[in-house]
Amino acid sequence: MASQSTLRHSADPIANLYQQYMKLFRDRLKGTSRSTRLVGTLVLALSIIVSGAGGRRWWNKQKAEKEQGRRLLRRNSGLKNKDGSRIIFVPYKDSTSKVTIHPTKSLTFDAHRRLFLNPPRASGLSDGVTPQIPPPQTKPGLNLAFLHQFLSLLSIMIPRWTSKETGLLLSHGMFLMLRTYLSLVVARLDGEIVRDLVAGNGKSFVWGIIKWCGIGSFASYTNAMIKFLQSKVSIAFRTRLTRYIHDLYLNDSLNYYKLSNLDGGIGQGADQFITQDLTHFCASAASLYSSLGKPFVDLLVFNYQLYRSLGPLALTGLMSNYFLTATILRKLSPPFGKLKAVEGRKEGDFRGLHARLIANAEEVAFYGGASMEKNFLDREFKGLKRFMEDIYTLKIRYNILEDFVLKYSWSAYGYLLSSLPVFLPAWGGLGGIQELADPSVTGGRERDRMKSFITNKRLMLSLADAGGRMMYSIKDLSELAGYTSRVYTLISTLHRVHANAYFPQRGTHAELFSLSDVQGTIQKGFDGVRLENVPIAAPSIFPHGGEELIDSLSMIVHSGEHLLISGPNGVGKSAVARIVAGLWPVYRGLVSRPRTVGTDGIMFLPQRPYLSVGTLRDQVIYPDGEIEMRDRGRRDIELKRILEEARLGYLPDREGGWDTRKEWKDVLSGGEKQRMAIARLLYHEPRYAFIDEGTSAVSSDVEGLLYENCKEKGITLITISTRASLKKYHTFNLTLGMGDDGTEWEWERIGTEKEKMGVERELHELRERLAKVKDWESRQAEINEELAKVWVGGEVLESPTYTEQNTADPNDIPS
Repeated sequence: MASQSTLRHSADPIANLYQQYMKLFRDRLKGTSRSTRLVGTLVLALSIIVSGAGGRRWWNKQKAEKEQGRRLLRRNSGLKNKDGSRIIFVPYKDSTSKVTIHPTKSLTFDAHRRLFLNPPRASGLSDGVTPQIPPPQTKPGLNLAFLHQFLSLLSIMIPRWTSKETGLLLSHGMFLMLRTYLSLVVARLDGEIVRDLVAGNGKSFVWGIIKWCGIGSFASYTNAMIKFLQSKVSIAFRTRLTRYIHDLYLNDSLNYYKLSNLDGGIGQGADQFITQDLTHFCASAASLYSSLGKPFVDLLVFNYQLYRSLGPLALTGLMSNYFLTATILRKLSPPFGKLKAVEGRKEGDFRGLHARLIANAEEVAFYGGASMEKNFLDREFKGLKRFMEDIYTLKIRYNILEDFVLKYSWSAYGYLLSSLPVFLPAWGGLGGIQELADPSVTGGRERDRMKSFITNKRLMLSLADAGGRMMYSIKDLSELAGYTSRVYTLISTLHRVHANAYFPQRGTHAELFSLSDVQGTIQKGFDGVRLENVPIAAPSIFPHGGEELIDSLSMIVHSGEHLLISGPNGVGKSAVARIVAGLWPVYRGLVSRPRTVGTDGIMFLPQRPYLSVGTLRDQVIYPDGEIEMRDRGRRDIELKRILEEARLGYLPDREGGWDTRKEWKDVLSGGEKQRMAIARLLYHEPRYAFIDEGTSAVSSDVEGLLYENCKEKGITLITISTRASLKKYHTFNLTLGMGDDGTEWEWERIGTEKEKMGVERELHELRERLAKVKDWESRQAEINEELAKVWVGGEVLESPTYTEQNTADPNDIPS
């Protein structure tokens, strides 16, 4: 009863307050007019309805976007915006995540080009006037070249102060400063806890433990956020650089082809530069902010605190110790930057051999070359292993010295400095003043000594840790210099290829057909294919000159005038297609061609059919995606008809539908790959098409049907082939490789009197040979009769029994 009474009395104030509030509400409601109450009710109902409809619309929008993301992800497609950006969907947990990719503007490339192609003279990478191609090799290390390279890359990683990367760095810096402050708080609290423990003050000791646990939990969160933000900064840097490099690497200038086939700046290892070296650089650059900036701030703060506690003599000793340690470690430090650069190159060579084996596995298997390829891999790995062992050997002495100096000698030196207020109180700062202030109280002095010693020891340990990280950062900076040099080399080479910035080296003359001596002109938008006085030359890796195949070629192909380019191997038939496509430079003369792939453009079918990653639909519409296909108003039923025209109509049913994903280069046969290339041609329906040996694996009857289908679509065909049977599908014939030196050519119309006379002469020769067939057959019978005799007694051998059985009636053979 008592408890119920108490509960009722405790609840009375709340009930009274509620009743007063309701009474006040009713009084105010009575004071309002009926129309006001009606309007309020309508506004409330309308707000509920609008918010409900808005929430439902938002929910349906999110649901539709997720469904669209799943569908586009399954079909290997995305969305293209009007500003040129593209939205792609990537897997995320059980759903998809939307990512918007904005292309790099051409003005940005123009602004950055001078940083990578014409650096200032002080950097040692050029003379500041004429770009050095390739740039002079500088030793990766802590020098002005590294500073210029890193700042150039930093302008890409942090394009503006309002970017996301700036916010991440500021957040990272705030948590680093917070950790410095927490270190000071922990140092003081550590001294107080030890003082209370020595003094036997239990209440203060327990309260200190509680504060220690609270600060420790907050410090743990701070440390975790520092690592998290450092990872976010690294990913943000890598995202910026990767998208920048991809925009410079994959564009209409065909830099991805020229980088490995024309320019000798980075050789064949572009994949290793973009994937491995770029990752190491971004991780090292992100950690530099905390491994160099944070210790520097710690040194300033902790030195100031120790100066107050221990006096100017301790500060002088600390500064002398820093400079002495830095000098010793710098003098005895191995060239980590150069070693990292060489290690990255050797890793790339080893990886390239594996990639080469995977790409040519079938050919190696046919030849049985596993043992030889194993020798190549073993030899490259042994070289890498030997180099890594040499690096570890170099690090032994440095690690011993570094460990002893930064851990043990600094700790011993810290004990000496912490003893100054006790043994030299006049030079001990605030601690020495406290020692001289109250010499009568012995117990209090000892407790204050203990507190000061623990606090100073904690500060000295934190200072030693900051100094150690500063010294370790010398090694980190050297490794960063190696990664910076490789990434800078990649981007500078891409800029050189993108701008065609090739110049002859000083003191040398440009070789004939060198990339520094390209004077030809390419005209796009011409209705036809035209070459005027164009030398056909196979380019070589810069700075060497190319090899001339044909001295000067002139021809023109208009719409409907189909051309067959023929000749022996190695005379430059495929080179004509490469020059027209822009893969090879036009050293002299004029090349005119249509602008782009499309109904009025030009399309090239290479000698090796390429099958992309993606669905069966993607193989037909390449290089379009599904979104581009839908924008053009094309449907799957039209793709089915195109496959039937290319004699591949059975593929969707055989492979499981249009959205099936497979390794198509292994699934399709050689003839199916070539017919798939023709299907792409029928899908895009360009006005002109270069076909380089595009039907060599197809039978003659199917080949004729494919050519007829292409001509019915209005496609003007320029075929490179050695098959004489293709002449009947073309109007003109360009024969290369004529003359004594093989550099001359001949242009003729198919079906002229000259060609007819040649055909009649060939028919006359065939008739004469057919007339001699009976004589040849009788002579063959005589030879067979003579071969059947044994020239010992002139006897004729009987037929073997197995031949008699083979010629007998099968029904007579016993079962």
